[in-house]
Amino acid sequence: MTPLQNRVDPQGRLNAVPERGAWMGNRGILHNDAGEVVAPWRHKAWVTCVLEYKGRRRQVFSPRRYSELFFLDEATALSAGHRPCAFCRRERFNEFKALWCRANMDGAPPSSVPAPIMDKRLHAERALRGGGKVTFVTKPKDLPAGAFIELGGEAFLFWGGRFLKWSFSGYCPAPQFFLPRAVTVLTPASIVAVLRLGFTPQVHESAE
Repeated sequence: MTPLQNRVDPQGRLNAVPERGAWMGNRGILHNDAGEVVAPWRHKAWVTCVLEYKGRRRQVFSPRRYSELFFLDEATALSAGHRPCAFCRRERFNEFKALWCRANMDGAPPSSVPAPIMDKRLHAERALRGGGKVTFVTKPKDLPAGAFIELGGEAFLFWGGRFLKWSFSGYCPAPQFFLPRAVTVLTPASIVAVLRLGFTPQVHESAE
């Protein structure tokens, strides 16, 4: 059976690979009735959901239903620009939003910042028209644990004080490479600010 194009990499791209991952995600209805992806997103509320919720069952890529996306781990989802879902992951969403407001809204109370305000900011930091990825540049020493960089077209997670090369099945130690004075960061800037405040993403066991 040909895999669906619904596995998300740290660059936010949708790929057709057999691996599934630890989390599901949503960007709206991205596929047509034939199960083909025809859009990179349909709305700005990109969320990360649990794989199972109260025994509910879904047929993946059902016609006219939102397109189920999958991530290796939470760090990958954050890099792609997905935040925790406020419905199936309410406690995690509240934790993320509180730190996001503290880091990016001058400490405004989370109750005063509607989720669409956060989603609008995140969308501007993650997605280019047509489906490209927004990045920014920073010094390696300023990277928090859980952030991704891109080097030579590959994605690397900064975790445990070292860089790990990402793949759809997990991580491996990064090969020896020259680390430039400034690196290209894939994880959206406002999420990097949240990571700096101590938000710790779930990572695949291979990173440990």
